[in-house]
Amino acid sequence: MVGAVVAAALTVTSLYAPAAAAPVENSRPEGKSLVVLGDSFTANYPKVFSATKECLHAPTSWPTRLSERMGLAGTPDFLDVSCSGSTIASGEGWWLVHEVAEAAEQQAFGTKTEVIAIQTGMNDVWARNSTASIISSLQSCVFNFVDGCGLEAAEQGRFTDYRNVTGKVYANRIREVITYIRYYAPNARIMLVGYPELFPAGQEHVCVNVLGAAPVVQPRGRAVTEYLDRLDIAQREAAELLKLEFVDIRSVTAGHGLCADEPWLNGFFDPAADVAGMPFHPSAHGDAVTAAAVYGRIHR
Repeated sequence: MVGAVVAAALTVTSLYAPAAAAPVENSRPEGKSLVVLGDSFTANYPKVFSATKECLHAPTSWPTRLSERMGLAGTPDFLDVSCSGSTIASGEGWWLVHEVAEAAEQQAFGTKTEVIAIQTGMNDVWARNSTASIISSLQSCVFNFVDGCGLEAAEQGRFTDYRNVTGKVYANRIREVITYIRYYAPNARIMLVGYPELFPAGQEHVCVNVLGAAPVVQPRGRAVTEYLDRLDIAQREAAELLKLEFVDIRSVTAGHGLCADEPWLNGFFDPAADVAGMPFHPSAHGDAVTAAAVYGRIHR
């Protein structure tokens, strides 16, 4: 953890050093038209732990679909630096600031940058006295059919602490990155992209389809839905606090969660979505819906 914090601090320092001694304007890169940063819901590549830099992207991911809609696919004007398993600033893996540094190295930010889309926060740790994230909580909480995964699980340290997920905390975590992006891409529209609906708001149980048969159901799963509900609200509030555009993905995917009759997220080898798709993540159709929502926001 200490090593990761030091590495991130050095990265931030290197990012902000040019701002202290601003370069000559005509020496800055023009930037790329579309830049995307995010986690596995963005990259949609089956590598959920990102302690090393191996940021691959599915050919059907929503940024790829979006670049196709914008006529930028395969051109130097599109850059996707999203990384499966990444966080805003938690754990020893790939952080948002690392993605920004990678994009900056590839001269992504400039006066001609039009859209910067960010989808992040799902994998973060939200409590100082706990290391639980939604990924690490799967076995100890979500699939724990003895103790369940009710609201008390956060206090017990078995689930990520949804109680600390607020718009103010979220905004503070991404504020420096937004400041940096605004400085180097002053004309860009910065969009905070929400997550799709995994489960209806406030639902007590959570489930996932397996092999197209009956779903596996956790009847006491309120901690999961509470976390997802609060994360959605936090993103909306953070966007307002930082004057970002928010792209509501939850509403356009409502009714198509993990155990819906027509899911737009993958279960475990579930033929109702993508049989070989990454579990708990959008299917190809779900990615297309997200791309359409972001594209619609761009042209609003």
